[in-house]
Formats: sequence, C-alpha cells, structure tokens
Amino acid sequence: MELLASFADIVLHLDRHLQWLVANYGPWIYAILFAIVFCETGLVVAPFLPGDSLLFVVGALAAAGGMDIATVMTVLVAAALTGDNVNYWIGRWAGPKVFRAEESRWFSRRYLERTHAFYARHGGKAIIIARFVPIVRTYVPFVAGIGTMSYARFLGFSVAGALLWVVSLCLAGYWFGNIPLVKDNLGVVIVIIVAVSVTPIALEFLRARRAGA
Repeated sequence: MELLASFADIVLHLDRHLQWLVANYGPWIYAILFAIVFCETGLVVAPFLPGDSLLFVVGALAAAGGMDIATVMTVLVAAALTGDNVNYWIGRWAGPKVFRAEESRWFSRRYLERTHAFYARHGGKAIIIARFVPIVRTYVPFVAGIGTMSYARFLGFSVAGALLWVVSLCLAGYWFGNIPLVKDNLGVVIVIIVAVSVTPIALEFLRARRAGA
C-alpha cells in the first residue's frame, strides 16, 4: 500500500519530482528521461511507468527553461524507438513460449492476451494507435515480434508512432503547460491526461465483458 501511495504521488506531482531532478542532475536529466521512456516502452515488466503525463510535464518544464525542447524530444523519440525495437526482438526470440507462461508479479498474461486481440483487430496501425494507450503500448511491439510482421514494416509504423507521440505531447506541454490556469492545476491536468489515456482500455474491457456475457 505504501508503495502504491508513493507511485501515485510521483504520477500526480511529476512536475515537482522532475524539477528536483533537473536542479540536482543538470544534463543527466536527459539520460534519466531516456531510461524511463525506454523501460516503459521496451520492458514488458514495466508497463506501469508514466508516459503521456511525463511527456506533457517535460514539455512544460522545457518552456520554463529547465530543458531544451528540441534536445528532449530527440532523446525521447530515440528512447521510444529503442524500446520498441528491443521489445520487438524479444518477442521474435521468445515466440509462443510467452503465451504458455503463468501470470506472475512481473508479467501479466491478461495484458498480453488483450493486446494480442487489439493487434489482431487493428493490424499494423495498432503500433501507432497503441502509442497513446498506456500498457498497450508496452505490449504491442512484443506481440508484433511474436507475429508475422516483417521488421521493415514494423520499423516504419514504430517511427511514425514515436514521432507522433513524443512531439505532440511534448509540444502540448511546451505551449500550454505554463498557462497560469494549467500550471496552477497541473495535478488535475495530469489526472485528466491519465483518464483520457486509459479510456480505450476501459472501453475494450467493457466490450470484452459484454461479448463474454
């Protein structure tokens, strides 16, 4: 419970935590951000890390002078692409064995199966759509690797998705994050971003429940 409360505090007060990191680590903040986005995108065991809200807050901090917006977007696009590629090749290597793995503390078979259904329904464009859906974006490259999608085709969708995701959310934070109304209610804005992000997952869950009823 204490761990959950700490995680909620980090998510809801990302601006404070990132400001502290910028103040204490200077240029190393870019490496820290790279690591966070890479882990969320590239490691199937880390789908819970903040993504959308992180990019928005990073853009807002860049507008306030904490970071260079062009550098941070370049770093985060590179992190997203690296994570996607690592995930894809792990999926290629692991193959169907993963679907026989049991549910565990570090691996969710339910998430994998739902993502597989999402990927089967949307095809290649699922890689782009999933960029804006937490948890799903972590599993889709993995599922693409398990499936029959060629690496060249996967890479094209991955580049498009990473650019759209990083640039749109970072620039949204850069342009709107320091408007007084937004800045003074950033916690509420983060909750809204998280709610909008998880809406597709909730709708998918409800549709699956109705189909199984």
